[in-house]
Amino acid sequence: MLKQRITTALILAPLALAAIFLLPLQWYALAIAGVFILATKEWAVLVDKNNTKLPNALIVGYSLILGASLLVIPPDVRNIWQVSAGEIVLVPLVSAILSIGAIWWVICAGLVLTYPNSAKAWTKNTFVKVVFGIVTLVPFFWAMLALRSFDYAHDQQSGAWLVMLVMFLVWGADSGAYFTGKKFGKNKLAPKVSPGKTREGFLGGVAVSMIIALIAAVVMAVSPSGELDSTKLVIVLFTCFVTSISSTLGDLNESMFKREAGVKDSGTLLPGHGGILDRIDSLTAALPVFAVIYLVCF
Repeated sequence: MLKQRITTALILAPLALAAIFLLPLQWYALAIAGVFILATKEWAVLVDKNNTKLPNALIVGYSLILGASLLVIPPDVRNIWQVSAGEIVLVPLVSAILSIGAIWWVICAGLVLTYPNSAKAWTKNTFVKVVFGIVTLVPFFWAMLALRSFDYAHDQQSGAWLVMLVMFLVWGADSGAYFTGKKFGKNKLAPKVSPGKTREGFLGGVAVSMIIALIAAVVMAVSPSGELDSTKLVIVLFTCFVTSISSTLGDLNESMFKREAGVKDSGTLLPGHGGILDRIDSLTAALPVFAVIYLVCF
């Protein structure tokens, strides 16, 4: 299993980096749309693993929703961002989609914290679980696109580094939690959702993420004159802190849905890793939350 995980990671990492840094914005959007469609098919398993027609139905339905948003806002930096009062800001519809995503994760926190009692309200309701998938995956897509296109007209790579920062935070939280939990873990974080996670591991993951955040914050808060902007430094650190916590919530949320569906993994597409959803579960929460806080503040 470890060999499979390493091999898959070694293949995926260069592909992800190439897509983020090298693809033009429209092609990048197409690549993320591909991930979206694969994740949609796997979400159908969490909705009802016994319904063989549901995956295709969700792919069509979710794709129509995403396609409609892309018709209104084509994946071009001029359509995603606009100048308002001398500042570059997100267009209202993208901002609204990201805000819905962030609000959804606040609701998810309540669902996870009160599980399994919270499951009584949705576990047998197919429509509700389908809606849950929409507010999980559509904001994920637009967060990836909004961050990548940030300041694109002046520097085509600045947005790519924002996407990578979120990924580094998520990887830091995940790796830090694993090794800290394995060494010091005693107290369960959410035993009814994910018995393997511990509070010590969670704190270790946040600590690793904040080390990454501090390095990024210092770099990002340095003005062209070489001076450190303390206000910007605090905003970046706060954004990264909340993002780190959100990434754990994304992981726990998928674990909750998998537990209710009675499946170990969302899919088998990635040997040693499970499915696409198993790889992006933390990012589905971290990206919209980071985008809302960071892009609104700046």
